[in-house]
Amino acid sequence: MLVTLEGIDGAGKTTVARALADAYPDAVVTREPTDSWYGEAVDRSIESDDSDPLAELFLFVADHADHLARTIRPALAEGKLVIADRYVDSRIAYQGESLRGEVKRPMEYIRGVHAPFTRMPDRTIYFDIDPERGAERAGTTNKMEHAGFLAGVQANYERLIEAEPDRFVRIDAERSPEAVIEATEDVLERLLEEA
Repeated sequence: MLVTLEGIDGAGKTTVARALADAYPDAVVTREPTDSWYGEAVDRSIESDDSDPLAELFLFVADHADHLARTIRPALAEGKLVIADRYVDSRIAYQGESLRGEVKRPMEYIRGVHAPFTRMPDRTIYFDIDPERGAERAGTTNKMEHAGFLAGVQANYERLIEAEPDRFVRIDAERSPEAVIEATEDVLERLLEEA
């Protein structure tokens, strides 16, 4: 089973992923961008204010393809639970906002780029937080962590949730980290029981 953790910056996904790694030691807990050289290229692009948004999308896509080949598909083939801190939906939401005005219907374009090769999540846990609060928590350390940008990203996530309501489970991420972790563990237990 592939479960992804999604939401805007500052929602607490990485904190939750660390807690889930402890709670589920047999699971493969991973993230995108990865720590591969592809992921390092993505990180460099994110840190650059003048990187081309289309080029940046394809850096993310290359990192995702490698991640699927080296981590996701082998773990799923072994019957393992895979938990990913960010995945395809992040690209659709974030790069969908970055590419607004650059390409026609950016979210659909990004979905189309991924469709031939990706493996979509079985379930996605979405951490919901106000963009102003998310930006404050994230520290606005790069171009994608500003409240205005995050508001557009959040609107894109809402479109994704509206399109596939059965795949997403929403968690209120405005609460304390402990409360969010506990709520996530409860959701994950339920999802695993259903599976």
